[in-house]
Amino acid sequence: MRDYDDITSFLGTWGPFQLTVFLALAFSILPNGFVGLYIVFVGDTPPHECLIPEESNISELWREAAIPMVTQDGVLTHSSCTRYRLDTLQNYSRLGYIPDVDVNMTDIELESCLDGWSYSKEIYQSTIVTEWDLVCENEYKGPLSSSVYFLGVLMGTFISGQLSDKYGRRPVLFAMMAMQTVTIFVQMFSPSWEVFSAIYFFVGFSGFSNYVVGFVLAGSEILSPATRVVFCSLGVFMGSGIGQLFLPLAAYFIRSWRWLVLTNALTGILYIPLWWFIPESPRWLLSQGRIDEAEAILKQAAHKNKVSVPEVIFAPAEIEEAVAKTKKKYSIFDILRSCNTVTMCIICSLLWMVITMSYYGLILNTSNLHGDPFLNYFISSVVELPAYVIAWLLLKYLSRRFCQSSTLLLGGVIILFVQLVPKDLPELAIFLEMVGKFSITAAFCVVYVVTSELFPTVVRNVAMGTCSMSARVGSIISPFIIYLGNHYRYLPYLLIGIWAVLASVLCLFLPETSGKVLPETISQMQRVKG
Repeated sequence: MRDYDDITSFLGTWGPFQLTVFLALAFSILPNGFVGLYIVFVGDTPPHECLIPEESNISELWREAAIPMVTQDGVLTHSSCTRYRLDTLQNYSRLGYIPDVDVNMTDIELESCLDGWSYSKEIYQSTIVTEWDLVCENEYKGPLSSSVYFLGVLMGTFISGQLSDKYGRRPVLFAMMAMQTVTIFVQMFSPSWEVFSAIYFFVGFSGFSNYVVGFVLAGSEILSPATRVVFCSLGVFMGSGIGQLFLPLAAYFIRSWRWLVLTNALTGILYIPLWWFIPESPRWLLSQGRIDEAEAILKQAAHKNKVSVPEVIFAPAEIEEAVAKTKKKYSIFDILRSCNTVTMCIICSLLWMVITMSYYGLILNTSNLHGDPFLNYFISSVVELPAYVIAWLLLKYLSRRFCQSSTLLLGGVIILFVQLVPKDLPELAIFLEMVGKFSITAAFCVVYVVTSELFPTVVRNVAMGTCSMSARVGSIISPFIIYLGNHYRYLPYLLIGIWAVLASVLCLFLPETSGKVLPETISQMQRVKG
């Protein structure tokens, strides 16, 4: 009995049809890279200190002394969350006293920023932090916004997968694209942080869903086996990486958060022409018994590729088999029945969680690095492009375990070295972090291939879904990993570095899959080492 790839082999490996689908779906990912993490700029926290109102009636000398000095990461700086009691300063100013001459400033009682904050506008005209005072006791709301977004990603990838199985890949793909565009546009008008974050949940829900559906549509169902690896390693990730390059450019010229959000929404216009270039999955249509529609698409593909179409594309027995396969459902319980599959699923889930947490953590941290935040984000995006190429070459010529372990180990060790860099060499620290990001990005690309090859066909989607949900947990945690840097600057580097190194050791327990035939059933799976 022929499988789907054998049935559609008459189309050839690489023709105008495959090229059109490849480029259209890769292009559809460009806006995802652009809008994926605009919170880095929209939610950045500029330098700030307690506001001293103009009508406070204190002299300029006392106004300058009103903010106490504190030591932060070994550097003496103005406090961001406290000031000296304003009524006391007003009294001393009225009496003509001089700070630190007539009055010992350390004896004056402190108070919180009762009149709000004064924010530097050197970099941003406005962010959600400056608009809604997400600092000091409300500082946690910044990373919480990112976590809400990633929670939306978690729910979206789960629900959109179910919807695309039921209603088709193409309608769900474009529905998610429309939803992403609309929700980002509406977010521009958010009257409060609560509304902004609630809408951001649906931005995450839709934004990553069209990414995943597009990945399945081309990477698993339309393209031939020979071109799937290229699409999965270069088409999807490279499209997202190129999209990321344009975000810091837009943020550099648009310093107000509402207008930057509008710019992100306008990228949805790029989706419109794709409607005429992305077909429904013939494989999905076949599984639903919609044979005429599947054959119509394949005939159009053959016409584009200038190849002849067989008189009978799908034999009756092949149609029955395809429909029967969809009726047999596998679940997580099929994985739980075997100790070997459970162990392998746990290891893979931990790998996905660590890699995703490290990847997004390093991106979110770019605004905290020394120097220009726009340039830092751009460099962080640039290093991803060669990382995808390197990952593809590693997968092509070296063992899977070496690829996964080496990229994680290098990334983890380099990130751990950041804390050893002297404070007067911030450029070196940035360089090391970018090298670490390069390695983690390569590990991100590798883990997709490794996981898909470890599990048999009957539970591969279930296993990939489980690992993807674990990855989303890692992304939800990542904003608060970076938030810990507010208490100790190097704590995020320590956590990311140590977990990456431990993960590099953990993946050595996985069996080697390079050059092996993909398992079809659970009994054909290789066993975990040790």
